[in-house]
Amino acid sequence: MATPGEKPYRVYKGGRQKGKVPLPGREERDRKPERRQGPGRRQRRPWTWRRWTLLAVVALIVLAVIWGVAGYLSVHSGVSDANKRLPPGTTSVLAKQNGLMLDSPTNILLLGTDHATNGQSGRSTDDHSDSMMLLRTDPSRHRITYLSIPRDLLVSVDGVNQKINAAMQLGGPKLAIQTVDTLLGSQLQVNHVVLVDFEQFQKLIDAVGGITVNVPEKILSNRFDCPYSTQARCQQWPGWRFAKGPQHMDGHTALIYSRIRENQLDPSWTDFKRQQNQQAVMQATLAKLSSPTRFFSLPFDGSNLLAPIATDMSTWDFMQLGWVKFRAGNVVHCRLGGSSDNGYIDPTEEDIQVVQEVLGNSAPQPPAPGTGLFGPGCVVGNQSFK
Repeated sequence: MATPGEKPYRVYKGGRQKGKVPLPGREERDRKPERRQGPGRRQRRPWTWRRWTLLAVVALIVLAVIWGVAGYLSVHSGVSDANKRLPPGTTSVLAKQNGLMLDSPTNILLLGTDHATNGQSGRSTDDHSDSMMLLRTDPSRHRITYLSIPRDLLVSVDGVNQKINAAMQLGGPKLAIQTVDTLLGSQLQVNHVVLVDFEQFQKLIDAVGGITVNVPEKILSNRFDCPYSTQARCQQWPGWRFAKGPQHMDGHTALIYSRIRENQLDPSWTDFKRQQNQQAVMQATLAKLSSPTRFFSLPFDGSNLLAPIATDMSTWDFMQLGWVKFRAGNVVHCRLGGSSDNGYIDPTEEDIQVVQEVLGNSAPQPPAPGTGLFGPGCVVGNQSFK
């Protein structure tokens, strides 16, 4: 209790401090107040370059998966259409594949057709196979072999001796496959077939950005497919010219190159050279299609790339072929041949040796000297037939 007359509180006397009142410094003003951390609350860590890198890698993986799925669906659509274009009954004569293409040898027959008249009446309805080539993959040796079959090779077609390209005309790809199987024997039976329409092939070449073909010699062709609209100008036009060496070709140029039947600069030129040109175009296109960079454009043009072909191969088969082609370190070019007589090429015993070289049972041997354009044999890599 306070005594009478005493105030219930105590009074303190003070005074103002002389001089300026001290104010907070700049460091204290700029200092941000720290957040109060509640019980159990963790403080956020700043993003480091490692976390940003990890996020970027995950994003790229997700993008690659989405891109791959889109590309697969696009290619699958094109493959489905190509399967429907294959004449019925063709698959019944194909030899069954022993294992996956990734680890087992596979034989694929490529049949090229060209309906251009090229100055010949009735050729627009001709279904002869202008180009016949067997593509053999050998993953265990990391090797791919191309075996060219001359279209004028004399064989038995349905019991009658005639040019092998007549099989396509008489019985379609089914009879062509059976004829090739009989010619090459049981060790080189056809597992898959691909029909290529050269008229549509130029669109495919344009779609892949063109191809590079090594032209073996200077060429001045006969006058066909004149680029001028007037008859007088076409009569003065000498023909198509090609320089020797590697040349980049668009679809139209590659189509012209594959159709040349005569070289005015080389009197020894025969139709056999035209077949070699066609096969060079097909091989260059196949190499472009199997390029790893093709993956990036598949979602946009995957279905269109297969428009010029008809085949029994599935989407998975094409994926395996692309991988085997990418891993192949050795490429061998072989051809059958023989003596030429009255427009036919009679097979010789050397063709049997060529088949063994294709199988990998013996080392590739070039054509014997003096055999000329029709000599059978093999060359390795970028070498060319003499």
